[in-house]
Amino acid sequence: MDKIWAVILAAGESKRMGSPKMLLLFNGRTMLENVISNVSCSHVDNTMVVLGAGREKLEPLVNKSSAKYCYNEHYREGMLSSIKCGFRNLPSGLKAAMVFQGDQPLITPQIVDKVIEEYRLTNKGIVIPVYKKKRGHPILIDRRYFSEIEFLDPAEGLRSLAHKFSDDVLEIETDEPGILRDFDTYEEYKKELNQKM
Repeated sequence: MDKIWAVILAAGESKRMGSPKMLLLFNGRTMLENVISNVSCSHVDNTMVVLGAGREKLEPLVNKSSAKYCYNEHYREGMLSSIKCGFRNLPSGLKAAMVFQGDQPLITPQIVDKVIEEYRLTNKGIVIPVYKKKRGHPILIDRRYFSEIEFLDPAEGLRSLAHKFSDDVLEIETDEPGILRDFDTYEEYKKELNQKM
């Protein structure tokens, strides 16, 4: 199989936000719906959404799309636990998977396609978009590293994977700051909305 799946992380508790950020409205839809839509408009073949906190309200949003979902019962242990959950629930035989954060609605389908294109051209095992020398999302991981994810340091997450196999990392320069933009606080969210008005 030559398929590439997306893994969207949407299991967090949104402690700093003070309310479930996946449900915040952005461009007329919830944050999570925006991310799922952007991914579905790209060349990604299918999507796995990792749910945890507030899953009862998020499941219906996922079900409105063609995406699948899994439940991370260990979501309180942090992001790496959700990454592991997502990868464990992917079908076998995939070519690669791309990791997205559920609070990054500014990542465009064009960026996703660019990462996939460069991956297919170079066959590098880890492909990361970069804006002004800062690494962002989505991070593409070839199947040869899927088993490595189980042994990563929770404090470092995917950064440690890229560090361990640095010779197999491809950075793609972009002019889109959205690859870095997430929303941890309500102030950040309101600021972004005000900029769009």
